[in-house]
Amino acid sequence: MKITLLTVGKTDRGYLKEGIDMYCGRIGHYAAFRMIEIPDVKGASSLSRAQIKEKEADNVFKYIKPADEVVLLDEHGKEYDSLGWASKLEERFLHDTRDMVFVIGGPYGFSSRLYDRAGSMISLSRMTFSHQLVRLVFLEQLYRAFTIMKGEPYHHE
Repeated sequence: MKITLLTVGKTDRGYLKEGIDMYCGRIGHYAAFRMIEIPDVKGASSLSRAQIKEKEADNVFKYIKPADEVVLLDEHGKEYDSLGWASKLEERFLHDTRDMVFVIGGPYGFSSRLYDRAGSMISLSRMTFSHQLVRLVFLEQLYRAFTIMKGEPYHHE
């Protein structure tokens, strides 16, 4: 099974890039992993929010295969604590071989087509984070989940 993180827009803050690169490297020790930054929609200033979301969805769908399990990172998704998240992932790894694609959308959220395609949604917090910061937080939690599953000392209870 492969894990892909699709993000809309580039990470342009150096301190975030450094952390993202670090966790991408660490995650690669546990699973086949890649992060793909999808460029922002060109000419977005002349488009409505709905049009932007549709064009972003078109770009996201280019990276999703029919058999992939798609998980949206969305404020209305299910919240987990770190142990619950690790348990959910471990169960998924044991009982399903489909590739997983996590998607972080643009500033206006997702189109209805992406909501329809998604198998589930998760929320990292009830708080709102910038889309660039969410990448780092998600990657750290994914790494933490792998260390919990392996019984490594990164997570402290």
